[in-house]
Amino acid sequence: MVSRVIPVDPFDLVIFGGTGDLARRKILPGLFRRYCSGQIPPQSQIIGAARGEHSADEFREMVAQAVREFGGGRACEDGTLDEFLTRIDYVTVDARGDTGWSELAGKVRKELVNAFYFSVGPGLFGDLAERLHRFDMADDESRIVVEKPFGRDLATAKALNASLAKHFDETQIYRIDHYLGKETVQNLMAVRFGNMLFEPLWNSQYIDHIQITVAETVGVGGRGGYYDKSGAMRDMVQNHLMQLLCLIAMEPPAKFDPDAVRDEKLKVIRALEPVLPHQIVRGQYGAGPDQPDYRTHVEDPSSKTESFVALKVAISNWRWAGTPFYLRTGKRLKARTSEITVVFKDAPHSIFGAEAGRHRNELRIRLQPNEGMTLDVTIKEPGPGGMRLVDVPLDMSFAEALGPEAADIPDAYERLIMDVIRGNQTLFMRGDEVEAAWAWTDPIIEGWQARGEVPKPYDSGSEGPTDAVAMIARDGRVWREIKL
Repeated sequence: MVSRVIPVDPFDLVIFGGTGDLARRKILPGLFRRYCSGQIPPQSQIIGAARGEHSADEFREMVAQAVREFGGGRACEDGTLDEFLTRIDYVTVDARGDTGWSELAGKVRKELVNAFYFSVGPGLFGDLAERLHRFDMADDESRIVVEKPFGRDLATAKALNASLAKHFDETQIYRIDHYLGKETVQNLMAVRFGNMLFEPLWNSQYIDHIQITVAETVGVGGRGGYYDKSGAMRDMVQNHLMQLLCLIAMEPPAKFDPDAVRDEKLKVIRALEPVLPHQIVRGQYGAGPDQPDYRTHVEDPSSKTESFVALKVAISNWRWAGTPFYLRTGKRLKARTSEITVVFKDAPHSIFGAEAGRHRNELRIRLQPNEGMTLDVTIKEPGPGGMRLVDVPLDMSFAEALGPEAADIPDAYERLIMDVIRGNQTLFMRGDEVEAAWAWTDPIIEGWQARGEVPKPYDSGSEGPTDAVAMIARDGRVWREIKL
């Protein structure tokens, strides 16, 4: 299967925080890969902007090193990298002062698509937005890209949205969540709304429950200071898992249009019921082989911040009444995997008797690693000896089903940045979505703070605290095993 690469219009992209970790690991290598694929026109320009004093040549060398280290194996020595580097420039700017802004304004070409990537802390968003207008770089067609965290509660999210709204219309603001750029997440919409097979069954009449798991093997690492002020609920559930929940649960939009899709996602968030104390479990990882425990990592022996959270969620609407959603995410778990499992109900009557065992259909959507989908169906086990039933997977791994080119699926950041240039906001969060998510999340966090709850300990390399197993077991269900 040959994938089509559709070039975007020529653009100028300014990356504030261009020397930072995200730019080095994701943004710049991703842009290089899009350039190699022929998607970025040669007239385009990528300008790094940061407070560090570097020459343009020094920054180009940083970009070259980043591409070689994080470019995913793309050929760098055939001249393509040298071509790409001629499109790179750099300006030293002070986000809260006036240094460098006039020079930057002289490099941005107003006749092209202009995009400004705020790869910096949210405390600088308002300053950057104000200066882009004061120095006449932004107009009604400009786009800004902002990274999470989009606040740490409802009040700060509203303040952040208000600071951006002073200078940019909502249609110009692209709140990026890289999970929405994953191929499988978008395929989720294609599977649901492009196949008659699934959508008639996508409701509480046929689905027993849905599990969403995002598991990591790493600890907090060098992010301890930030993470200990956020925790798994703010860092993962409020955004990544919330977006996956919305896509799996939303009603079919009238059309595949940015606002139509986001309107339906917003309805899901607003239909979420409050989570009761017995429906949530928080955990903190312990020490592992040659690895410190969470509290040592964050240098706080009394920290009550969770590195794991599991919760049972209910959606109050006709489609999902009575169907629970179980969400869990954590660090230092058994394997690195992100997966959505749709568990269908048992057949209403088994003609095969108790000896055939219990069998049910499951649709598993793997976001990472090995993106793909698996549908378990029940068949007769081959051989004589009566009717013995087994569940077998109908497996669609993108790498196998779509051929060698599937191994070169664009990274989420690549896809999303190209969507910014196209002006397509479908896979980006809208301001009211963010605020609605915080309005649901805040009471959960405030509740356990008021109760003085301490996260349950769990072993590094495990599947999380045993209380999470007990939570789902009370409903007569079990978690899917966390495995590669």
